[in-house]
Amino acid sequence: MANYYSDHPELAFHLDHPLMRRLVELKEKQYADAGAHPDAPVDYEDAIENYRRILEITGDIAANTIAENAESVDLEGPHLENGRMIYASKTFENLDITRKAGLYGVSMPRRYGGLNLPSTVFSMLSEVISAADAGFQNIWSLQSCIDTLYEFGSEEQRQKYIPRICAGETMSMDLTEPDAGSDLQRVMLKATYDEKEQCWRLNGVKRFITNGDSDIHLVLARSEEGTKDGRGLSMFIYDKRNGGVDVRHIEHKLGIHGSPTCELTYKNAKAELCGDRKLGLIKYVMALMNGARLGIAAQSVGVEQEAYNEGLAYARERAQFGEKIIHFPAVYDMLSRMKAKLDAGRSLLYQTSRYVDIYKSLEDIARDRKLDADERAEMKQYSRLADAFTPLAKGMNSEYASQNAYDAISIHGGSGFIMEYKSQRLYRDARIFSIYEGTTQLQVVAAIRYVTNGTYLQVIRDMMQSEVSDEMRPLKARIAPLVDLYEKAVQYVKDANNQEVHDFLARRLYDMTAELIMSLLIIDDASRAEGDLKQRFTDSANVYVRMTEEDVCAKAYYVMHFTEADLASFRAE
Repeated sequence: MANYYSDHPELAFHLDHPLMRRLVELKEKQYADAGAHPDAPVDYEDAIENYRRILEITGDIAANTIAENAESVDLEGPHLENGRMIYASKTFENLDITRKAGLYGVSMPRRYGGLNLPSTVFSMLSEVISAADAGFQNIWSLQSCIDTLYEFGSEEQRQKYIPRICAGETMSMDLTEPDAGSDLQRVMLKATYDEKEQCWRLNGVKRFITNGDSDIHLVLARSEEGTKDGRGLSMFIYDKRNGGVDVRHIEHKLGIHGSPTCELTYKNAKAELCGDRKLGLIKYVMALMNGARLGIAAQSVGVEQEAYNEGLAYARERAQFGEKIIHFPAVYDMLSRMKAKLDAGRSLLYQTSRYVDIYKSLEDIARDRKLDADERAEMKQYSRLADAFTPLAKGMNSEYASQNAYDAISIHGGSGFIMEYKSQRLYRDARIFSIYEGTTQLQVVAAIRYVTNGTYLQVIRDMMQSEVSDEMRPLKARIAPLVDLYEKAVQYVKDANNQEVHDFLARRLYDMTAELIMSLLIIDDASRAEGDLKQRFTDSANVYVRMTEEDVCAKAYYVMHFTEADLASFRAE
């Protein structure tokens, strides 16, 4: 019987990373829950075994229920009835089985009924579910919105809402409006305080809201009358039980058909303030979006894996000119690049997740006691790394998902264009990943300051100093001149002292940064792996480093031969 976790030993490999021991120690607060909660681990080995067990359960459900239902869900999609969104029939089945398996409240403390799993494991669960059906992963993974309420809400709100999410209720984040997409400072949904009822009231329209008819919403709204920028926005909690919000429209989309994308009308809807006024966009949405971006990176890796699986299986079976097409160089070139992107992208995803786990766990500990100087330094270090790596993980993996899905169709040839084959659905689903929760262009904006201030270069230099296996040393040596070339390209852009040139070339610097980091990560994986995985990662490292050489050399040449005068050729009038 198929299992989307155990069938891919690369996941178990990342569960055994050296940083995991520190991560688990912090997340479990020195195993303080042991004894008080029967499912709490007593030590590191017990915690890892618990993670594996949950991943295996999820892998089974993903392969044998969610994946089996995916085609039906894609064809039926959700529909609208009397102002309410109704999921596709098989989506209800998916929700029911994941609830019965206890796969909700994944990241929440056990005292609220949660599983207290780290982000790294949550990302693995998201990857596994996305490989089965990226649309359902959207619905399931939005439970992570509760992290923002846990982090910034009151204890009364935690007690009120977190157990409901742990029991399987659904969530959404209501941010976007018809005139406020990427530019959330333009949000105008109005929040006014009702003195008589001692509550807030929300009025206005939200658009492109994923899972928009959920049970509990986090809503960005304008609480400060007369303001027009982000400083007038606050975060609110809307409970569907109170009414006041209707679904006006469900979007008809290219892909992720099982994930309802709704237009909502708020009519005097009762809501609670989450956290402090005026910090909705400045602080809370930033935290919410970083978590969501990590979720999209995991969603992307799941589709990367499934696209590779589909392409590989078809290439092994399809014969042309008397030979299986997997033996044609044009085909195995595509497959090797797909696998290299998958392995490197996955490594970047889980490295980012581990950074997030360490600093978030220290933040959580700081709610109970004062951190010592070493802990504060550790939190600062990993917070900065998480902030720098998140836009790389989201941007690169979302692009790789589209590329792998595209190549899977190419390997299928004409059959890939036929709706009966899964590849076309993966291609349609993947296209949104580089758009929602911040386009790739916005990931470049988020990352570029770490390019120009030298943060990434220092990370890369530090990684270059780490020990690797004898087999990987020649490959790692090939990266050294690329790093020097990258440094020169960055300096060239800085020396140009022109913001438009800087912005125009930023994407190329971003790509070079990510590719160098991923090359070093996959080399490290190949150095640590054993058995069959060692050869798999070695192959991917060889392919990925060559891809990086090809790309960094070309992009560095482009950057360092670009001048301010060249901009005129590109400007659209």
